[in-house]
Amino acid sequence: MKDSLGAAQSLLVLGGSSDIAMATARKMAALRTKRIYLAGRTSRQLEDNAAELRQLGATVEVVPFDAAATDDHEKVLSQVFGAGDVDVVLMAFGVLGDQAEDEKDPVRAAAVAHVNYTGAVSSGIVVAQALKKQGHGALVVLSSVAAERARKANFIYGSSKAGLDAFAQGLGDSLVGTGVHVMVVRPGFVDTKMTKGMEKAPLSTTPEAVADAILAGLRRGSHTVWAPGAFRYVMSGLRHVPRPIFRKLPM
Repeated sequence: MKDSLGAAQSLLVLGGSSDIAMATARKMAALRTKRIYLAGRTSRQLEDNAAELRQLGATVEVVPFDAAATDDHEKVLSQVFGAGDVDVVLMAFGVLGDQAEDEKDPVRAAAVAHVNYTGAVSSGIVVAQALKKQGHGALVVLSSVAAERARKANFIYGSSKAGLDAFAQGLGDSLVGTGVHVMVVRPGFVDTKMTKGMEKAPLSTTPEAVADAILAGLRRGSHTVWAPGAFRYVMSGLRHVPRPIFRKLPM
């Protein structure tokens, strides 16, 4: 449960190695979030993130979790919720893939979709049921501006995020009145280890800036957050560009 000042006391991160998730967890730890679960595939990065958050005063538990292993989601996540209520769940896992290579290999292409969409549907349903049962909590879903309109340069990733985005919006609508809030976050290009070496796109941002947007959105009770906020207007325009013109844009 939130404390007397309205601060979340517990956080579950699905994708505990994510730079955006870690930036958010740091800020939440500074705001009196004292119990944090970092769920992800076993790695040195995950353990290092846990150690850093412990130094900030949080009690941190590392939870083995693989977004692609959908058969295990209910068991793993039920154990987390069985240990006590969770105030905020941040769904931050995802893979970018390599469009040029993925187009040549349907197995690789399907793997991107499986993690970004199927893994999110599976874990999202489990989390939603658990939050609904406890009667309160927020699910924050990291989508992308790429979900708004798939581009020829990244239609595999973009379509997987579009599916995730639609799922999260519908899930949120289905939970109205239950005490559970779902918030979709749509960042643009974020300077993280996943995008290292890539040319930065216009309106590029940082994990820390996205984290600030997430926390501001939670305070406002927002259903959709753009990061940076200017993307709300940029994508509104691009959404209505005629398709013959859109496919010719250098993007």
